[in-house]
Amino acid sequence: MSTSPLITGDLAAAEVEVSPATIRKWVQLGHLMAAGRQGRRAMYRLEDVFAAERTVHRRTSA
Repeated sequence: MSTSPLITGDLAAAEVEVSPATIRKWVQLGHLMAAGRQGRRAMYRLEDVFAAERTVHRRTSA
């Protein structure tokens, strides 16, 4: 189990240079799962965000 800190969707989007709507879309499509919640906000592990970005990039560039 990873002990990395959790980040918001907005910060996750900034890290991979996409919009927050793209992060939400990745969740809808099953490429990314929230690792926790802070109130109503979904929180993500940075390594999961990078893995989702690699998966999506691989599919769109193939």
